[in-house]
Amino acid sequence: MYCYGSGIKIKKTSLNQNTHSNHTIILAGVTGDLGGRVARFLLQQGAVVRALVRPGKTNDKLKALQKQGMLLLEVDFASASALTTACAGGTCVVSALSGLREVMVETQTALLQAAVAAGVPRFIPSDYAIDFTKLPRGTNRNLDLRQEFAERIAATPIAATSILNGMFSDLLTGQAPLVLFPVNRVMYWGNPDQLLDFTTVENTAEYTAAAALDAITPRFLRIAGNVLSARGLQEAASKATGKHFRLLRLGGLGALDTLIKITRIVSPQNQEVFPPWQGMQYLRNMLSGLPKLEPLDNNRYPHIQWTTVQEVLASRAS
Repeated sequence: MYCYGSGIKIKKTSLNQNTHSNHTIILAGVTGDLGGRVARFLLQQGAVVRALVRPGKTNDKLKALQKQGMLLLEVDFASASALTTACAGGTCVVSALSGLREVMVETQTALLQAAVAAGVPRFIPSDYAIDFTKLPRGTNRNLDLRQEFAERIAATPIAATSILNGMFSDLLTGQAPLVLFPVNRVMYWGNPDQLLDFTTVENTAEYTAAAALDAITPRFLRIAGNVLSARGLQEAASKATGKHFRLLRLGGLGALDTLIKITRIVSPQNQEVFPPWQGMQYLRNMLSGLPKLEPLDNNRYPHIQWTTVQEVLASRAS
């Protein structure tokens, strides 16, 4: 059955009844990988999950989550009244949106304003990154957008919490090719002993769900399923595959800066969320040591079992 009103369309389904049934979580970005996993963990805890999607975005994954009890709301994100109505009665708004400025700043601002207008007490923005608060502006386009949105959050009375998880360790098996499986090498720039933070998408989603159901959380929560240097990655890859990996130093951080500039000229792809040079910027930030996550809040929710980089790499090698 669908209900209509104030620009929203709600598909009703049965709800789980469990320990967190008094929590109503407003979730934006459920169609993405991280957002869908957050929804699954919330439903497992018995929370009421009200997922906001643009009209026509229903897919098989969402239908499966609906069968578990998720409420799906088709909302016009350009309508302040529709968003406010959608947020009414929520105990926390969780954003897992992904995009460029239009999404990460403007759409999230509309969602933030709706949360405030509806009286939602807490907001978790779509940050899920290294500690961008320690980085100078201009070193990472996507993280600059997070800093800009953080300033907008600071101007509101809502209690916000950003989940910072370093790099998604899942990317090490493909999109962030630090571990070169065909040649048994781990490539890096700069210092091979610089510590880096890695967390799986699954662990990040589980932690985000736990934070959404928490009564009081600080402005930032920092997590890392594994903290490894390039040497640590070398050891993890060797153990995961049973092959001897070696380090491959491609130069200092200045060399990586030059490569980033050249890549932006040759293949700008400025309208893509994650063009090659953006990944290079992210890696450059991590290798500098500036955005290292300290202190870690892994123990805040002791039920979470953290997946190591070695386990991730072993899944790729098998």
